[in-house]
Amino acid sequence: MNNVKADGFKVIGIAVRTTNENNRAATDIGALWERFMKEDILNAIPGKVDNTIFSIYTDYEKDHTKPYTTVLGCKVENLKHIPDGMVGYSFDGGNYIKFTTKGDLSKGLVINEWLKIWEMDLGRIFTADFEVYGEKAQNPSDAEVDILIAVK
Repeated sequence: MNNVKADGFKVIGIAVRTTNENNRAATDIGALWERFMKEDILNAIPGKVDNTIFSIYTDYEKDHTKPYTTVLGCKVENLKHIPDGMVGYSFDGGNYIKFTTKGDLSKGLVINEWLKIWEMDLGRIFTADFEVYGEKAQNPSDAEVDILIAVK
């Protein structure tokens, strides 16, 4: 875990409004990933900077215990052309704490890291937190995923 300064960026992708209550996010976010893969959303995003996939948590009603929006998408040059059925978001940069988790994605790698994060007193501001699935996340059984948490 280390402190980083993130630049602002724009993203286009697909989204779902969900909550961690009653384990609903696990179902909703799983279905979002399934749609992302099945509909080949990655290749339908116009003007993307690269193929890094971002899973972004934003529009928090209060904190991680209340409803929020999850966006799956890629960084783009601009938000001029957002395809039907997709969303576009612009995020400000800011101060983040970066966690890097390594292992098997199919064995709860990312959610297990989130369970630890939720227990920590990080000074979270609940603007936009994100997971980064870059080149090191291509092998699902030996993946490396960065999780960035917005802080004061």
